[in-house]
Amino acid sequence: MTRTRFVLGVDLGGTKISVGAMKADGSGQHAMHSLPTLAADGADSVVDRICAMIETTITQTMRETGAARDDFLGVGIGSPGPLDREQGLVITTPNLGWTDFPLRDRVSNISGLRATLDNDANCATLGEWWIGAARGAQNVVGITIGTGIGGGLILNGKLYHGASDAAGEIGHTTIDSTGRRCKCGNYGCLEAYASGPAIADRAREALVGVNDSMMITMADGDLANITAQIVYDASKKGDELAREVVRETARFIGTGVANLLNIFNPNVVVLAGGVAQAGEDLFGPVRAEVRRRAFKPNVEACRIVPGELGGTAGVVGAVATYIAQYPVYPAGA
Repeated sequence: MTRTRFVLGVDLGGTKISVGAMKADGSGQHAMHSLPTLAADGADSVVDRICAMIETTITQTMRETGAARDDFLGVGIGSPGPLDREQGLVITTPNLGWTDFPLRDRVSNISGLRATLDNDANCATLGEWWIGAARGAQNVVGITIGTGIGGGLILNGKLYHGASDAAGEIGHTTIDSTGRRCKCGNYGCLEAYASGPAIADRAREALVGVNDSMMITMADGDLANITAQIVYDASKKGDELAREVVRETARFIGTGVANLLNIFNPNVVVLAGGVAQAGEDLFGPVRAEVRRRAFKPNVEACRIVPGELGGTAGVVGAVATYIAQYPVYPAGA
């Protein structure tokens, strides 16, 4: 009888780390859990946190499934980039403040597991393609909207990395050449308008001098407490100012998506991360903006959908990237 093998996935973000295990055929998820990243504590502390979470995941999965420790083949890591996948380096990441950090080997050395490294948004996109909203599609654009905005590209059924592992940096495409300054140093990046923190910033700006918005009540009267989630929730409850912030966000995202449709002509665009919780208040205007801006044949060929995997997409995709690099064979093969 073929042994069940497991691969661990790590999704490293600017605000949280998620870790879980999956059967190597994608048929089950185990011990999925998240903790704050606490990036201000430094890269070494973040690595120690990741490795402790890996150990917890292995222990819990063994307890749940009866697996042995040597049934865990390795760990796929998704990290913000740009990256050097061959060397296992995080070259730079504005939301973590790292430069040329050897994340893959540090995690591998401490955990005792073989590890792979890929961009976190690539991982989320691959996860949605493997078992989520884009399964079965040949050409997919994935956009993850959270602390930052990342992207992934699947072209002709394969994850596309580009000449220097930096393909898919959708959040740092320019939608306004003289616009807001982004953390990357550029002006007018999509991320500077439609990431979670940017949505909250724009809401706070809109609330100056306003006293009757639900968002103020939901933030306990302190504008500093405004988050993108509060904006989405207030919009769903009918707050007109929140709805305008969401509509404006949709216009920004729709502009970026229309550009991608005209360049890549995908079958599916998956919008994942916290933005998926905004529902049709966001997705309806996004699709309308795309119809207004992109070529009609490109629009007709493409579905624009929310991610199905929620907070596990990055973990699932990190597992998938590991398996793509180290295909899993039956024991004894």
